[in-house]
Amino acid sequence: MKYLHLVLSNLFRKKTRTALTAGSFAVALFLFGILAVVDGAFQQGVDVAGVDRLVVLNRVSIIQPLPLAYRDRLARIAGVTQVTFANWFGGVYQDERNFFPQFAIDRESYRQMYPEFVISDAEWQAFLGDREGAVVGEALAERFKWKIGDRVPVKGTIFPGNWEFNIRGIYRGKRVQDDTTQFWFRWDYLDERKTFGKGQVGWYTIRIANPDDAVRLVKVIDEQFANSPAETKTDTEKAFAASFVKQMGNIQLLIMSIGSVVFFTLLLVTGNTMAIAVRERTRELAVLKAVGFSDAFVLALVIAETIVVAGIGGAVGLGLAKLFTLRGDPTGGLLPFFYLPGSAILSGLALALVVGLMAGILPALSASRLRVVDALRRI
Repeated sequence: MKYLHLVLSNLFRKKTRTALTAGSFAVALFLFGILAVVDGAFQQGVDVAGVDRLVVLNRVSIIQPLPLAYRDRLARIAGVTQVTFANWFGGVYQDERNFFPQFAIDRESYRQMYPEFVISDAEWQAFLGDREGAVVGEALAERFKWKIGDRVPVKGTIFPGNWEFNIRGIYRGKRVQDDTTQFWFRWDYLDERKTFGKGQVGWYTIRIANPDDAVRLVKVIDEQFANSPAETKTDTEKAFAASFVKQMGNIQLLIMSIGSVVFFTLLLVTGNTMAIAVRERTRELAVLKAVGFSDAFVLALVIAETIVVAGIGGAVGLGLAKLFTLRGDPTGGLLPFFYLPGSAILSGLALALVVGLMAGILPALSASRLRVVDALRRI
C-alpha cells in the first residue's frame, strides 16, 4: 500500500489506454460470468439430484410409457422405501414460445419424494381437493403473473384437447438451484381424459434406504422386468440428469473452448500493452534504479500495475454479469436456473488476476533486467 500512489499515477498517465485494457478484462469476465450461468443451468439437474433417488424408464425410450402396475412391484423390492411417478404433458400455454415443463404427478407421494420443493399444507390440500388443480413454481408464477385461484388454459399436444387448470398452490425451492419453473397437475385427471395409454405413466422415481445400494438395486429392478412387454432402464437420478444434458451436446467443452480463446487473446493483448508501457517509461525506470530501488521493486511495480487493471476490469465485468442475471432468464424458460453463484464470481476474479499476472511477467522481467547506463543511453 505504501507505493499504491505510484502504481495509480503510472496507470492514469495514459487514461485511454488503461481504460481500454480494463475494458477488455470487463468484457472477458462478463462473458465468463454468462458462460458460467449457462453451464450451471445445464448442470443444474446433475448438481441437485438426490443421492438416494433412482429413476426407472422404459428401456426403449423416455417417451415410451410404463404400466401403472409396476408401482406396487417396485415398492415390494427390498431396499426401496418410496415410489412415485409422473408423466410429461407437453401442452402449449397461449403461444408455443411459452415453454415450461408440465408434469402429471402422483398426488399421493410426489410431494414426499421431493422435499426440496416447499409448499404449504393448506395449498397442498387445496390441490388434492380439486381434480383440475395445479401447483406451479414461484419462478413460473412470476413469469406469467399467476396467482392462486387463477384458471389457466393449456392446449394439449401429446394429449389433444383444451385443458383447464386451477392454480391451487405455488411452491418454492429450498436451494437457489432448485427448479421453480415446473407446472404440476394430477395424473388421475390426465388418465381420466386421455384417449390412449390409460393406466400408463411416463417414469417412476424411487427412494432407496441406502445410497450405497444403488448399483445393486439398479440391477435388481431391471432384472425383475426383463423379458416383459415394457422392460425398464434404471439409473441414479444424477446419472439420468447427466445423460439428459449429454443429449444436447458437450456443452462444457463448447464453453471451455470459447472461454480459453477469449482469455488467451486477452493475455496477448494485455501483455503487448504492458510491454509498450514499459518501453515508454524506460527513462523513469532507470532513474528509479539509479536512486536505489532494486530490480525486485521494479519487477513488482510493473506486475502490480497489471494486476490492478485486471482486478478492476474483472470486478466490473463480473458485476455487470451479476446484474444481468438478476433480470431473470432471458430465454423465455429454456434455462430454468439463471443465477451467478458467489463461487463463480470468486473463480472469475481469481482468473482475471492470474491472467494479469501472466501478462505482466515478461514486461516486468524486461524492466527489472534493465541496466541504468543502457537505459539512459537510449534517451
